[in-house]
Amino acid sequence: MSDFLNNGITAHRGNAGQFPENTIPAFRSGIACGADWLELDAHRTVDGQLVVCHDATTGATADRNLCIATSTWDELRTLDMSCGFRQKNEQSSSTCPTTGMPSLRDVLELVLTQSRTRVSIQPKADCVPEIAALIHELHAGPWIGFNDGDVQTLLSAHELIPEAWVFLDTGPAGPPVDVHIDVALQHGFRSIVMHHSLVTRQAANAISEAGLEPGAWTVNDTDHMSRALEAGITRMYTDYPARLKDVLKGKGRQ
Repeated sequence: MSDFLNNGITAHRGNAGQFPENTIPAFRSGIACGADWLELDAHRTVDGQLVVCHDATTGATADRNLCIATSTWDELRTLDMSCGFRQKNEQSSSTCPTTGMPSLRDVLELVLTQSRTRVSIQPKADCVPEIAALIHELHAGPWIGFNDGDVQTLLSAHELIPEAWVFLDTGPAGPPVDVHIDVALQHGFRSIVMHHSLVTRQAANAISEAGLEPGAWTVNDTDHMSRALEAGITRMYTDYPARLKDVLKGKGRQ
């Protein structure tokens, strides 16, 4: 799809700084902001539905705490996934309306309505085959990426959806960047997205020189965004995609 954007802005859990994370309003806004990728987290319910939420339980974001793996889709769809965001930001129900938990199908169908922004999926349960089956059913392959720190999860996804862009996420601790580069090159991954605390010019240059995209997660402060760009980072996961777009524009990169 030649119309896809390529600006290095990954809207982390959608536009999660301005809307409740991992909800349809957040994903719609991420697309409207001009992010080239959305990022989301996928779980499987007890009755086999694929749903979008970061944690295995819902207490951090919803009005009730349920375990996704032992709950039905009918139970989960009654939750108010705006509750945590509303309380954190001291908003009212009029400024932050009730929002339900989306299914992965809901989000993919939204993404498929346009051809500018793609979606990267982080499987948070042993559900890669089911995710792949849904992608094939919707003929969504060109719109899809996967991101995770677990290499086996990414290998499984890459095998089932070969055309998917694969982002290897690295944590704040672990092996040196050269090890991650070797893994990415061996398996055909395309990006290495480092924890923001590990970003250095040396690491970003090593990733770029290997023919891979150097990224950082999760970068929300404008000064931090600028420093990451100066270090050679070309992709950032951020809760504030419009903020990053403004920083890029200010540096003549938009």
